[in-house]
Amino acid sequence: MTEFIQTVVVGAGVVGLAAARELAMSGRDVIVLESEDAIGTGTSARNSEVIHGGMYYPEGSHKARLCVKGKHLLYDYCESHGVNHSRLGKLIVATGEEEVSTLEEIRQKGLINGVNDLRYVDADELREIEPNVRAVRALLSPSTGLVDSHGLMLAYQGDAENHGAMLALSSPLNGARIEDGQIILQVGGDTPMELACKELVNSAGLGALDLGRSISGLAPEHVPEQPKLMAKGNYFILSGKSPFSRLIYPVPFVGGLGIHSTLDLGGQTKFGPDAEWTENPDYEVDPGRAASFYDSVRRFWPDLPDGSLNPGYAGIRPKLRGPEAGKHFDDFLIQGPKDHGVPGLVNLFGIESPGLTSSLAIAEDVRALMEGSAE
Repeated sequence: MTEFIQTVVVGAGVVGLAAARELAMSGRDVIVLESEDAIGTGTSARNSEVIHGGMYYPEGSHKARLCVKGKHLLYDYCESHGVNHSRLGKLIVATGEEEVSTLEEIRQKGLINGVNDLRYVDADELREIEPNVRAVRALLSPSTGLVDSHGLMLAYQGDAENHGAMLALSSPLNGARIEDGQIILQVGGDTPMELACKELVNSAGLGALDLGRSISGLAPEHVPEQPKLMAKGNYFILSGKSPFSRLIYPVPFVGGLGIHSTLDLGGQTKFGPDAEWTENPDYEVDPGRAASFYDSVRRFWPDLPDGSLNPGYAGIRPKLRGPEAGKHFDDFLIQGPKDHGVPGLVNLFGIESPGLTSSLAIAEDVRALMEGSAE
């Protein structure tokens, strides 16, 4: 016997839970299907936990709009819901004169995107506020910060459940088909079942492309191919007291932000992520990768002591391209019914950084797309 529920969200990461919260608060009956036995065990738990400013992304992109909007929503949400966070600021540092022009490009892009709080820091001021950083100039982003990602997800889950949403853990979605105006889901796990819904949000993160391909009735051309190589990001943890009071980022390059220095909310410094392209990624950190970290970090912190970096953790980015992604800007791919022709279906593909920062804004877009499909 097929059970029916109005709305199903697949994936209990930070974006899926934000979407479930938004849809439940709009009055829908919502269930969240999560293949693992806990929320947020994938990309949502294995990142830098940075609230991004929004100055890196091209004008008019989803990432630019949703990051800037999401940043403001997220700070307000954390303050109103008691989620641990810190608006400690970030310095983007030019370690040589040849990099100063890149800082200006970032500042101009930020202004276009509505990031109006960026300001330059010269070498003298930099020595005062971050004496361990070596750079000729820096760009300060005061609205960049940190958030407790797990605490945030618990808050989203609580809001969703308070509005009637349900969470089903250890419930992988094995396939779906479009039938008689409904989306029929094959749910696995200990008690396999068939579940029918009118609305489906594919927020499966690393599994979103596979899920999209498994939906019978969704034209294959609307689902990007799975890259043969996946982007694993490794982090190393610094022993001892942090040398910095803010986040320190090198100037970015096309395809990444470089190995940067962040803090956790307890004050521990970590460096990363790098980009390790691999066919079969795991979450182990190879201690041998430390050599490249020492080289990168010493560009802006030359006094980094030998032997002070220890393997931390790793994450996998849900990128839509393999190593060639370094030559391109890849935006979030957010598809609603008007994009692919399937009523009630929203696909969230390639939701990498700044997905956490953008989560509440993405959730608002998901609701708007659903309501647009009902018109």
